[in-house]
Amino acid sequence: MAQTPEIPDFTKMIKEFDPTKMADQFTKLMKNYKLPGVDVDAVVANQRKNVEALTSANRVALEGMQAVIKRQVEIMQETMNEASKAFDSISKAVSPPEAAAKQAELAKNAYERALSNARELAEMVSKAQQEATSAINARIAESLDEFKDMVLKLKSGASSASAEPKM
Repeated sequence: MAQTPEIPDFTKMIKEFDPTKMADQFTKLMKNYKLPGVDVDAVVANQRKNVEALTSANRVALEGMQAVIKRQVEIMQETMNEASKAFDSISKAVSPPEAAAKQAELAKNAYERALSNARELAEMVSKAQQEATSAINARIAESLDEFKDMVLKLKSGASSASAEPKM
């Protein structure tokens, strides 16, 4: 008999992820290469912020999906309880026309509830996605500004170096 594969605990993996350790390893690697005009510490600081923003976005997305799953379970439990009550109600009907009327009413109510639940879940997913992407979007804008500043520093450094008198 085939066993169901165990699902890894992504929450634990995200909590144990250490962007600082990764940035420190990257810094050590980059300092081995002497690149003229490149501020390795600034590059590493920028990348650290990028990884932190990505980690934060992943955490927000995971929390959002956990909330959606929790709500789906609640909806399933509510639906099962309501279905049980519906069967009891139909079975107590005195005549076939009364049973048919109850079935139609229950079907209408179930359909309306299903639409409402679907709308609620879609809104939850949308909210989680917006929260996750807003952190990334803010970091992208900040990163582009940092890159622009770094290029301007390199340009001004090159201009002043070429303006110096040669002996």
